[in-house]
Amino acid sequence: MTTLIIEDEKPAARLLQRKLEKMEIAVETMLHSVEESIDWFGNNEHPDLIFLDIQLSDGLSFEIFEKIDIKSAIIFTTAYDEYALKAFKLNSIDYLLKPIDEDELEMAVTKFKARLPKSNSENQNLQLDFEQIRRMLSNPFEKNYKKRFTVKIGQHLKVITTDEIECFFSENKGTYIHTFDNRNYLIDSTLEILEQELDMKEFFRVSRKYIVPLHAIKEIQLYTNSRLKVILPSYKEDEVIVSREKVQDFKGWLG
Repeated sequence: MTTLIIEDEKPAARLLQRKLEKMEIAVETMLHSVEESIDWFGNNEHPDLIFLDIQLSDGLSFEIFEKIDIKSAIIFTTAYDEYALKAFKLNSIDYLLKPIDEDELEMAVTKFKARLPKSNSENQNLQLDFEQIRRMLSNPFEKNYKKRFTVKIGQHLKVITTDEIECFFSENKGTYIHTFDNRNYLIDSTLEILEQELDMKEFFRVSRKYIVPLHAIKEIQLYTNSRLKVILPSYKEDEVIVSREKVQDFKGWLG
């Protein structure tokens, strides 16, 4: 089975690739724009399965289908549900809303494998069944937010729940979890991806460096240049400052 990912955010593409590798699905190619994809499809054999984001850096991925007759099966992976009906008209197996739940991803792949033709002569133009359409339309905004993270400590794995997290922070091109027991854990993600995966009613990105949960805020102080300073229970490595452009949104988030 040949597999392709089209996703403009490279960290998100690599994260999806790792999830698929856990399912023993190799990703041969990753593309990141409409233009790059059109050029690739024009010069390469089309894969069996495509994982396709809808909003790419240079336009909507639907533009690819206007230029190229693609017969591959497609699993849409997007943060937007507004394009679901249009996606149904294409070779859609499933329509997964970001953040992508691993169980839903596995179900989508299983569905694709179950529909593989028994012979090369069978039509490979696979379509969503009525039940899938009904489920998507009845629950278009339902998301499964990330509640736990698995981190590697030496040769061991540790599971950290969001209740244990005091903040997320970025440093030296790495992203870390800081827990209430005053420990830092490197995770394979970015703050941008975390904004898609976390319930942002409970978490807020106060600056380019920090995401903090409501349950961890101990105190809020006035700071210079109309900014705010967030005091956390154990994190003392640096000051957690709400950037000036985010102050109003932060106050609104606090309620």
